Amino acid sequence: MQKFGFIGLGIMGSAMAKNLVRAGFDVMVWNRSPRKCDELVALGAQRAATPREVAEACPITFAMLADPAAAEEVCFGKNGVLEGIGDGRGYVDMSTVDPATSQRIGVAVVAKGGRFLEAPVSGSRKPAEDGTLIILAAGDRTLYDEAMPGFERMGKKVLHLGDVGKGAEMKLVVNMMMGGMMAIFCEGLALGGEAGLAHDDILDVVAAGAMANPMFALKGKLMGEGNFAPAFPLKHMQKDLRLAVALGDRVGQPLFTAATANELFKRARAAGLGDEDFSALFKATTP
Repeated sequence: MQKFGFIGLGIMGSAMAKNLVRAGFDVMVWNRSPRKCDELVALGAQRAATPREVAEACPITFAMLADPAAAEEVCFGKNGVLEGIGDGRGYVDMSTVDPATSQRIGVAVVAKGGRFLEAPVSGSRKPAEDGTLIILAAGDRTLYDEAMPGFERMGKKVLHLGDVGKGAEMKLVVNMMMGGMMAIFCEGLALGGEAGLAHDDILDVVAAGAMANPMFALKGKLMGEGNFAPAFPLKHMQKDLRLAVALGDRVGQPLFTAATANELFKRARAAGLGDEDFSALFKATTP
């Protein structure tokens, strides 16, 4: 059975790695907080002491990390992936980072004799648990093909978008739109509430028309219940909006709405909502 490494066992990575283990793959895991490996080890995964150990032992290593700083630390840091990669082994970074970070990591991996693929995902906790993520890959095509058995256990749709950087750009575009949708949704619910409209009635009207979508249906219900348990932490959405605005600067594309949404999410982070679900933006829009 194919062997995979998996680095980064947060909300998303833990669920993704579990799907690989449950599919019968030989999986080696590492996380900065070792206790997060315990559940995977109990399911049959091997525990590694360092990212280097994972990259040395596994033909293909997946990583799912919080932000560009974490992705670079795991790759370039002491006992990092770069110290263990080589001999054609593959590194697949599924973190959401800016294109420049992905390209720096890719160049370094290839220079050490490895192969690199970026593969950020669209989806949050439930799709990660269900193996129904959308995987936005770019980079080494042979590695893409060899990683496909793992991708198929983690996602329902897998795309190869071209050279390294294109996957990151696609993810930022998608998350930018999602963050903007959430911002106006929260403001609409807040406005309706202040005007005396029932929360459920607003959701019913939205669900019956052209704006109906799964995110509004799911998050709207949870928001009405006051449930902001993190499926996609607010701090990560703000990070993605910031990176999308930076991409707009780089290519010369004005992003008026995205920039405003970013400021709203920054305000929510400053209010201490960063570790709650990104729908907790609602709390920052209500008086």
